[in-house]
Amino acid sequence: MKIRLIQNIDWCDGGSIKNWAAKNCHQLIYTKLYKYEAVPNEIDADALIVLGGPQNPHTTVEECPFYDASKIRAIIKKYVDAQKIVIGICLGSQLIGEALGAEYSHSPYQEVGYVKGALTEKGRKDPMFSDFPDELDIGAWHNDMPGLKEDTVIIMKSEGCPRQIVKYSKYVYGFQTHLEFDRESYLNGIKESSESLDHKGPYIKTKEDILAFDPTRMNELLSSFLNKLIKSYLE
Repeated sequence: MKIRLIQNIDWCDGGSIKNWAAKNCHQLIYTKLYKYEAVPNEIDADALIVLGGPQNPHTTVEECPFYDASKIRAIIKKYVDAQKIVIGICLGSQLIGEALGAEYSHSPYQEVGYVKGALTEKGRKDPMFSDFPDELDIGAWHNDMPGLKEDTVIIMKSEGCPRQIVKYSKYVYGFQTHLEFDRESYLNGIKESSESLDHKGPYIKTKEDILAFDPTRMNELLSSFLNKLIKSYLE
């Protein structure tokens, strides 16, 4: 598989997805917006993954010169219309919703570090998540969440965010959670976005808590999901 990743900021670089792709011989090609690389106008891969960042879907070019949400929405829509695999992570999940006509919103609580995620009843029935336990610790670094259409399925939620994973269609998923965060991701997050740790709230972990967290299990489960989704797509 050839997979296009849109990277909005340097430290949100796909994390464990890089190791998963190498292990399974998938080719990752990046559009690094923070380096002013242009968003593709046409489909050039089998799948599209839009990563996270500090922006939101309504951030303007005046506010962030390298980030044009309208162009990202446009290429998302082309991949969706072509029935390609489309996955959004954090900001990416919100942009998918917006591309499909579902406006993003603020989450009830800000979540930083990791939180307890729980599959919904529909999530437990989705075969893509058959390896997931009913509850697990999941990565978090956000205070927004993706919008919902009438037919959007909520797969996973947490106490602080009711839309951790959503399914827009057979091959289109939004992950508000950062299941891809590995050890390096967390170290970079602490370094590059340390102000998030200064906020107050019930779902904001301390630096010490984050450094003690082992993301291996959630990384493995993300790999399981990706393998199942790609297998279904190729069949």
